[in-house]
Amino acid sequence: MGVSQGSPPPPEHGCAWLPASPGASCPGGEVAQGAPPATPPPHPAMEELPPETGEEPPLDPPASTHGCPPGGPALANGGQGRRREAQRLATRLFHLDGFKRSQVAAFLRKNNDFSGMVAQEYLDFFQFGGQTLDQALRSFLQALVLTGETQERERILSHFSRRYHRCNPGAFPSPDAVHSLTCAIMLLNTDLHGQRLGRAMTSAEFVANLSGMMDGQDFPREQLKALYSSIRSEKLAWAADEEEEEEEVGRRGSLASPSCKKSNPFLELPGGSGAVACRGWLTRKVLAEADGKKTPWGRRGWKSFQAVLKGTVLYFLKPGGRTGGPHRPSESSPLPAPQEEGGAEAEEPLGIHHALAERDSKYTKRPNVFRLQTADWRLFLFQAPTQEEMLSWISRINLVAALFSSPAFPAAVGSQCRFVRPILPAAPSRSPPEEQHRSHEAWMERVAQELLEHQRNLPDKRGRARDLDEYRLKKEYLLYERRRYETYMQMLETWINIGARDLEEWEAQAGPAVAPLDPPTLTKAHSSPSLVAEPPITPTVRVKRNISERRTVRKIVPKRNKNLL
Repeated sequence: MGVSQGSPPPPEHGCAWLPASPGASCPGGEVAQGAPPATPPPHPAMEELPPETGEEPPLDPPASTHGCPPGGPALANGGQGRRREAQRLATRLFHLDGFKRSQVAAFLRKNNDFSGMVAQEYLDFFQFGGQTLDQALRSFLQALVLTGETQERERILSHFSRRYHRCNPGAFPSPDAVHSLTCAIMLLNTDLHGQRLGRAMTSAEFVANLSGMMDGQDFPREQLKALYSSIRSEKLAWAADEEEEEEEVGRRGSLASPSCKKSNPFLELPGGSGAVACRGWLTRKVLAEADGKKTPWGRRGWKSFQAVLKGTVLYFLKPGGRTGGPHRPSESSPLPAPQEEGGAEAEEPLGIHHALAERDSKYTKRPNVFRLQTADWRLFLFQAPTQEEMLSWISRINLVAALFSSPAFPAAVGSQCRFVRPILPAAPSRSPPEEQHRSHEAWMERVAQELLEHQRNLPDKRGRARDLDEYRLKKEYLLYERRRYETYMQMLETWINIGARDLEEWEAQAGPAVAPLDPPTLTKAHSSPSLVAEPPITPTVRVKRNISERRTVRKIVPKRNKNLL
């Protein structure tokens, strides 16, 4: 497009036309001189549509800052137009005018001047004066969804740190110190409330990790302890869009509550939307954590819950909420029917994909006990009120696992020749029962072949202890996998042959006999000449004797007469 010599070029990069002044610069690098024409000819591609009535946000920043200075100095000359655009965009982002919470972070995390101006104007709406750092961070994370890569998230937290330091100049020496402590709080929240395999970070470790991070000095110890206690007692809550919250509430129904440690979406069973596979009272004991690590003695106690199996997730509810406390039924009183209470607290749910439930006959301290081993090799004991309910739980858990467990991925390959279990995906399978049965049958044949080859290649007894442990671990894994796939195939065969459409019909026709029985044990036969029946062992009774009866008389011989003996 040609431009006449008498008229200046059309405005670019958002620069506003100013009266003629020497050195009036534009962010784009051009210099605008001379007065603009009365009516500059608009270009069709650059013509801006006027906003609708009532949607034009104010151009000025917030009038009241409650003692907090504004974000930064206004740009002179041509930068005023960019500043006004940043103010308009920041106002709409703060009031969610045409934007969602999940879209706010995309305008604040870019590494350019305009995104920095938008972030400054956006943070000017927050008033952090007189608040602690964790309180300010909680209110900030409720206004937007912190998304993006690590550098982009850190850039948003850097804008937050500068704003907090301007509102509380005496709390920390510099914005860098605030930023360091903010990032440490985010990492602490992930360590305390996220999925972890080891132990959580302690207060002493949190203090030691921040040594010398306050501009070369140490943060006050009491301040770090207070922050640690606040994050440990209440985790940082993440914001979510209203549409996502409504969908999540609709999926959860009345089972989960805001006090849940995790939020997993419910998966549907065939035979109805949102069908519950099983519901009842269970008493739980944790024997092993992830990867088969033994649970410490302090966390092995029995706890009673209202258990709800919905999809591939097993939920544990504590009825009564915080006012009445969890109801623990006694053995003498009958168990009431579980109720879906809105104020019930919930424990961490348990995924049962690739899990196996079996009756534990070796545990004789309590009746009606079955064991459940999950995909990550966590081991639980559950006690049901009656034997019928125990068999029903075993059957339904195994059936759900057989219907929705996806095929395993190959194990990870490393430089060390160590046994590694295959990866079991948590995503539910959408295949029909017939295809699931064929998939489980193929995996069972593969596992049986591997077990046969593994038993043929016995390790050297004089070899290293590590090789013997690897052989034992792989053998235990293959035996467990063969038993698991055999159970899955048995469940699916009864499901397909009966042709049931829901679990009630399937259990009514199949009966509790579909539950896997205990493995047979070798018993001694009286007719076998090599196995002679042992007589019953009579317990020996220890008799407490009188002290006078325990004394003995010893003949004392003088030393001078020893040669006469």
